[in-house]
Amino acid sequence: MSSPTPTGTVGDGPGGREIRLTRRFRARPEDVWAALTESDRLERWIGRWEGDPSTGTVTFFMTAEGDDVEAEPMTIVECEPPHRFAAETAVGGQQWHVRWELAAEGDITTLTFAQLAADDEIETAGPGWEYYLDRLVTVLDGGDVRSVQFADYFPAMRGYYADLVS
Repeated sequence: MSSPTPTGTVGDGPGGREIRLTRRFRARPEDVWAALTESDRLERWIGRWEGDPSTGTVTFFMTAEGDDVEAEPMTIVECEPPHRFAAETAVGGQQWHVRWELAAEGDITTLTFAQLAADDEIETAGPGWEYYLDRLVTVLDGGDVRSVQFADYFPAMRGYYADLVS
């Protein structure tokens, strides 16, 4: 794989300063939504959840980081299938606020992903989300996520994201 090109932007969102990334898929919104929300499909590229989402809370395991990962409580803030989702979770000592929207035009579905982030978090969050979203693209294209290597994203993209907030 050639070195990926960073695509994220930084701007003001509904909750404050956020990093935004976009990906396009030749798939129906319902198919992309399933890859983002169904635990077994989500685990193919980032992790799985356990629990009952109808309660507004699930437990998330970021299994792409390995088999021995700690559970993270996740609160579902918004869920409008197959168009909008927002959640809050604790990752390590940090609170993450993430959201995404899906929009369809013809046979293309566009995913806009955003994470609320302080300026000093953007240079690490940006490359991380580039990596995970490219894993999602690979899965939806029928490829092998092992072909997407974190070392191609971090620290290689760190400067790009640092420049967005300088």
